[in-house]
Amino acid sequence: MADQPIPSRFQRASHNEDENKSALVVIVGPTAVGKTAMAIELAERLDGEIVSADSRLFYRGMDIGTAKPTAEERSRVLHHLVDVAGPDEVWSLAVFQRAAARSIADIHERGKLPLLVGGTGQYIHAVTHGWVPPVTQPDAKLRAALEELAKTMGNDWLHTKLAIIDPASALSIDPRNLRRTIRALEVIFNTGRKFSDQRKQGASPYHLIMIGLHRPRVELYERIDARIDTMFADGLLAEVRGLLDRGFSPTSSPLSAIGYRECVEVLEGRMSLVEARTQMRRLTRIFVRRQANWFKLDDPQIRWFEMDKNTREKLESYLREKLAKGNLTSVGHSTILRA
Repeated sequence: MADQPIPSRFQRASHNEDENKSALVVIVGPTAVGKTAMAIELAERLDGEIVSADSRLFYRGMDIGTAKPTAEERSRVLHHLVDVAGPDEVWSLAVFQRAAARSIADIHERGKLPLLVGGTGQYIHAVTHGWVPPVTQPDAKLRAALEELAKTMGNDWLHTKLAIIDPASALSIDPRNLRRTIRALEVIFNTGRKFSDQRKQGASPYHLIMIGLHRPRVELYERIDARIDTMFADGLLAEVRGLLDRGFSPTSSPLSAIGYRECVEVLEGRMSLVEARTQMRRLTRIFVRRQANWFKLDDPQIRWFEMDKNTREKLESYLREKLAKGNLTSVGHSTILRA
């Protein structure tokens, strides 16, 4: 394919609602589908940088169990919002939303193309759909009471109560994410309205080019199982032991993620290694189905590509065409994309 000059700022100039909006490529799809490798290849060829929208990648020291991009991969393409917090810090949706906006603006300012990549639906939508989270002051007493209920009855019990009150919110929140479950209930109890009804949505601040990656379900499950085996072979148990030895709480939200909670159970003698692998496979399959509720194959905003040996070439061609035909005009010098 011949090189094509594409504007360095990737800014759209037109006379419709997207006027003066800068381009944002969004790559979504289920866990283990191959988003990381594909995004890196595309970013290399399209002079882009990656903004992670995977909530598990925020945390330093959590590398193996999150399938975090390796140091070699991150040296090839600049990644934003990876290793930005400790496992004892809370990165809320609102914090992420602000940080992602800053990263995307910085990428545009330096004449690069931002690629927002991840499988965490609410984080993607917060950026692409201009979500405005509900504004309520923290209620320390209510939070403490809900936390005590979770200790007594279990996280799943509390999440089930949320599902009865606000099914839409429960569907978008992992039952293991106690912090988000409590936050949703806190807003509901303090306002008398469903949490899902209070999340406002505005127009996207970007000219979106949304890409979805998918594989046949059987193939995807095989990749998930292989990834889990690789995690243990690469030292997942040792990674979790190191986090606990450094004093991070096993009940913190990051250490409640799939894989980390099971390893805690193994290290504390409450679960065998075989049981941990089985549980991780089961929960990851459930997570994949939850992701499918956010990113549907019939979503007209998303152009889906089935992963095969020719996908990268097809995707690159598609993106070049969208950028070239999108009335994008240069602000500053032009960049020649590598073919």
